Amino acid sequence: MRVGRRRHLPADLVLNLPQDGPEEVREVTFEADWYVSLRRPGDPPYELALLDHGHPTVPEAYRRPVQGVLLNFEVEDVDAEWERLVLGEGLTAELDLRTEEFGQRHFIVADPNGVLIDVIKEVPPAAAYADNYVTR
Repeated sequence: MRVGRRRHLPADLVLNLPQDGPEEVREVTFEADWYVSLRRPGDPPYELALLDHGHPTVPEAYRRPVQGVLLNFEVEDVDAEWERLVLGEGLTAELDLRTEEFGQRHFIVADPNGVLIDVIKEVPPAAAYADNYVTR
């Protein structure tokens, strides 16, 4: 199953994926009205599962929306994503597009539950931060 341009996922998370992007970033491995699992194959593969906080599989003491969570998504062209998501789709920027001295150009939006989505492009850091990076 392919996730479309705009899709409401469990816990009201809004996920916007480009139609012309790589097919592997849109692989849904399981989907129900309370759960979705998204996979990006590769080496190593990545999988993100999202579960409705009210579902009975979540222990009762934890059945409440999360807050204070920040998910980072690295993209090839953060300026294009800013134009598409904030200017084009009308998402509210919680942090406007900017370049940080520590080596990121990014902006932040939030899902309806307050989970922050940080859309990032790595850029060369200022000299003061260069030694903080681990060589890959």
